[in-house]
Amino acid sequence: MSPFDAPTYLGARIAPDPGLAHLELLGAGKVRDVYALDAERLLFVTSDRISAFDVIFDEGVPCKGRVLTAVAAHWFARTQDLVPNHLITTDVDAVPGLDPDTRARLAGRVMVVRRAVPTTVEWVVRGYLAGSGWKEYGATGGLWGQAVPAGLRLADPLPEPLLTPTTKDDEHDLPLGLDEARERVGADLFERARDASFALFERGTRELATLGILLADTKFEFGTINGELLLIDEALTPDSSRMWPREAWEPGRNQASYDKQILRDWLEEQPWDKEPPAPAIDPSVLARLAQRYLDLCERLTGVDASA
Repeated sequence: MSPFDAPTYLGARIAPDPGLAHLELLGAGKVRDVYALDAERLLFVTSDRISAFDVIFDEGVPCKGRVLTAVAAHWFARTQDLVPNHLITTDVDAVPGLDPDTRARLAGRVMVVRRAVPTTVEWVVRGYLAGSGWKEYGATGGLWGQAVPAGLRLADPLPEPLLTPTTKDDEHDLPLGLDEARERVGADLFERARDASFALFERGTRELATLGILLADTKFEFGTINGELLLIDEALTPDSSRMWPREAWEPGRNQASYDKQILRDWLEEQPWDKEPPAPAIDPSVLARLAQRYLDLCERLTGVDASA
């Protein structure tokens, strides 16, 4: 489903910010609340909510909203030569009608963006064999209809990055074959989004490598305004990407991670069927997760999101 569809998502207890009651709440997604500003602009407010396996948890990760906003803004600025994006500003003072308490609470968490029509596809690019890709490879020997060499280990690099799109209109994202994705959005839009996805992945891979970070996989979202393709939502954040410290990378096992893999790994050990309601997260897992988010943000952007 689109994050713009409903004020609740998968049964999570999501309440709009009381300081934004003067704005129309268009929807609440896994992380972001979306408000209408005017006919051409939206307000994204990035919360500390955490999700895994398409289920939102009651607990939040401290400072996560500020981390995601800073990292997304960094990449929007670093990739606008590849594809335009929807970001106008992250300045909370650009949001009308905020009282001082709300302005302070939302500082570092807001993006004022151009209204775009989202595609019905999430554009996932994989450079390494991990996550659901590893499970698919074990079951079929390929990646959703795309050939992959035999004998690869968990966390091995793929010979070249692969696009493995998914749906975004169901409660759980479902894999799409390339032809299915093309049929969903049309051949022209598919080709432009595919090319942009690979270009963005290459840029992210190259720049993260200078920091000693491997980009294993990531997802992008695109929208259009009058036919123009735009990168929307977020880009190359710990929520949308799997990132590994290069010095700790060792194929054949789960990797240390800058993303929410810490939570996924812990959940795999729990007696949970990956359906709502979500289990309570161990506080030590939350603390480790928060520190990973903060470390990545400061390393990448220079921003201390805990300040």
